[in-house]
Amino acid sequence: MPDRLPSLVALRAFEAAARHMSFAQAANELSVTPAALSYQIKSLEADMGAPLFHRLNRAVELTEAGRILLPGLSTAFQDMRGA
Repeated sequence: MPDRLPSLVALRAFEAAARHMSFAQAANELSVTPAALSYQIKSLEADMGAPLFHRLNRAVELTEAGRILLPGLSTAFQDMRGA
């Protein structure tokens, strides 16, 4: 991954999708379409240089890269909410 940070919108989309384990529920939470959420996650995956989800039939699973990213990102968003 380059030195620049990925898009905050994309990081937020990933965190919501990973927390819900559902693109549709995450999209609903963030008031975007599932297609827009999927686009943001694909953009993040391109920035990270690794897939973050295994896309299954009507379900998603975190890849190892997604499992590594999620805890620190969730903590960062909780800290921002508390600030």
